[in-house]
Amino acid sequence: MKELRTEIDIQASPEKVWSILTGLDHYPEWNPFIRQALGTAQVGEKEDIAVHSDKSDLTLHCTVIKLEPNQELCWTYHVGLPFLFRGEHHFIIERTETGSVHFIDQELFHGLLVPTQAKDIDTQSKKGFEAMDRALKQRAEN
Repeated sequence: MKELRTEIDIQASPEKVWSILTGLDHYPEWNPFIRQALGTAQVGEKEDIAVHSDKSDLTLHCTVIKLEPNQELCWTYHVGLPFLFRGEHHFIIERTETGSVHFIDQELFHGLLVPTQAKDIDTQSKKGFEAMDRALKQRAEN
């Protein structure tokens, strides 16, 4: 297993951050990493997520597995066969003492091909996560 995790503080309410994260049809307006998200944020629902990096564009066919309003959205996907490469992406919203948000963007990678992708995960994927986190912060704070 490999983990990628980024974090950012956002001066907005958990409810505002949640509405942006679950407004999948608006991702093309603000999200530089997930350029398109087709589907609905409901447990068991399928979503097509188009991710962008400097090296490639990829569409992932995801299934929402966890939805805790104002706290966590999680989806899972696999590329090829599940034992080869699969990911579990968590968007975690933690309310701070001041009522703002500490946002955690985390993905757990599993499968036989993960070691061959580790360098790209540590560079390209991390760069994408950080860009998305900054864009989320900007959208929520405006």
